Amino acid sequence: MSRHDRIDAPSSDQAAAEAPAQAQARAPETAAAPVPKKGGRRKRIVGGIALVALLAGGYEGYHWWTDGRFMVETDDAYVQADLSLVSSKLQGYVAEIPVQANQHVTLGEVLVRIEDGDYRIALEHAQAKLPTLDRTLARIDAQITAAEASVTQAEAQLSAAEATLRTAGITQARVKGLADRKVASQADLDDANGALETAEANRAAAQAAIKGAQAEIEVLRAERAETESSRRDLELGIAQAQRDLDHTVLRAPFDGTVANIAIEAGELVNVGARLAAVVPDHGLYVEANFKETQLPGIVAGETARVSIDAMEGHEIEGRVVSVAPATGSVFSLLPADNATGNFTKIVQRVPVRIELPDGTPGLRAGLSVVVEIDQRTAPEGTDVAEALQ
Repeated sequence: MSRHDRIDAPSSDQAAAEAPAQAQARAPETAAAPVPKKGGRRKRIVGGIALVALLAGGYEGYHWWTDGRFMVETDDAYVQADLSLVSSKLQGYVAEIPVQANQHVTLGEVLVRIEDGDYRIALEHAQAKLPTLDRTLARIDAQITAAEASVTQAEAQLSAAEATLRTAGITQARVKGLADRKVASQADLDDANGALETAEANRAAAQAAIKGAQAEIEVLRAERAETESSRRDLELGIAQAQRDLDHTVLRAPFDGTVANIAIEAGELVNVGARLAAVVPDHGLYVEANFKETQLPGIVAGETARVSIDAMEGHEIEGRVVSVAPATGSVFSLLPADNATGNFTKIVQRVPVRIELPDGTPGLRAGLSVVVEIDQRTAPEGTDVAEALQ
């Protein structure tokens, strides 16, 4: 080993001492190694979101182009029913309410009973007068029969008087001829003349008896007509009393559910007082209030999709029946007076009636719905169908 080699070559102790220093010198180099950047991950997330948005927009655009642009929609729509308000036609105390609120009833079932004592007495009082008038009519009929017999008798007497008059006339003529020839005496002629005058008087009396009997018949017939009129009035009074008695029992006008009972037993009700309401089981419909700008796309006969809020958006299919002839504001209790200085234009709404299929469970009057009318189902020949073609 040369002297230079000994100087350059480190000793083992130096190598051991320099080893930790070299390790520390390499450690910062390892710690300072480059960290992967996060920009690439962010770009992938943004790109994914953009792709999802693009797909969603494309789907919605496709849905609108194929279906949505033909639909006329409103959420101002409610289920309606032609319910019946049960009112009293009479005044009286409530005797019984055999039904309860929200109870199902059938046609003709008793809802309310009103005390009927006064009305039953009025009916019996009117009925008691009827036999008296019947007996009066029977008496008048008998009198008419007797008067007709008197006419027959008077006619027979007239015939006898006319026969006697003819005999007296013949006798008077013969006696007069004999008296002219001085064969019969003047006394015989006077007797013949007297007999003729008596026969003429008897005939006149018989004719007067016939007229009197006929006049009696006319009087009796007029009296009978008056009695019949009184009897008819009495029959109408009986019918009215019977109707009043019947109206003390209020019955269900159709199958449905009783609601809004506003009375209690023993309470005095007046004429026209509202007692309860009956909601029908069938015939429910939707009244949708569309904007006036949507009316050109609505005609009777179109199909409507009805989404019911209370049934978690359950959708049923209905049919447009009619469109109201005026906006809802026209029929309001206090119509808006636009002839004022402060005017704000408001889009008006027009009620559209939509028929619903019977048997849909869960439907109740007053429920909120969303209505979509499909213009593609417009009947042929309408303006909407021609516009779509």
